[in-house]
Amino acid sequence: MSDETSGVFIVLEGGEGAGKTTQLELLEEWLNRTGRAVLRTREPGGTAIGERIRSLVLDHGQGEVDPRTEALLFAASRAAHVTQKIRPALHSGTVVLCDRYIDSSLAYQGAGRGLGVEQVAQINEWATQGLQPDVTVLLDLDPEVSAERRAARDGGDAGDRIESADIEFHAALRRAFLDRAAAAPARYLVLDATDAVESIHHEVRARLEPLLHRAGAAS
Repeated sequence: MSDETSGVFIVLEGGEGAGKTTQLELLEEWLNRTGRAVLRTREPGGTAIGERIRSLVLDHGQGEVDPRTEALLFAASRAAHVTQKIRPALHSGTVVLCDRYIDSSLAYQGAGRGLGVEQVAQINEWATQGLQPDVTVLLDLDPEVSAERRAARDGGDAGDRIESADIEFHAALRRAFLDRAAAAPARYLVLDATDAVESIHHEVRARLEPLLHRAGAAS
């Protein structure tokens, strides 16, 4: 399992409005029913300092945040998250469910902000000491549909600094996510985010069940 521990590290990725929160809630409920210890967390955030960084990089009115500073702030939040919360949970045998992880930085700052995927990957490799998820579920969504979902969800509000970026930015994110998944298909599960919620949930469960059994999870 992750980092030679008895825990399992599962990440959900995808563009804005892809349904990650809904799927994480369903996964958490299912895993709780199996009797497995579960930690549900998010990025940026997950720790006290991480939540403060989240406000700095996402909220409007914080002043200019250039791409390089943005990438470093996300990496700093992730370093705290891995050290203070994710690794200890994995070492205790917990299933960690995380809303976003390194792939988001590679897509948003590496591709979307034009910093370069490899450069951002190097920063995050150091920040996390190489910790990778056991499975990354990518909920793939067309940027036009994503914009429609965000507008419906937020009542027309433009959203945070990243959500309010133009459609070309979000298209670049989608391509970056799909490229990452294509490069390591054994670690990714790519699903159409427009499919029915329950259908997506059952596909995720089918992928995770063998992994959880190997980790000693109840069925």
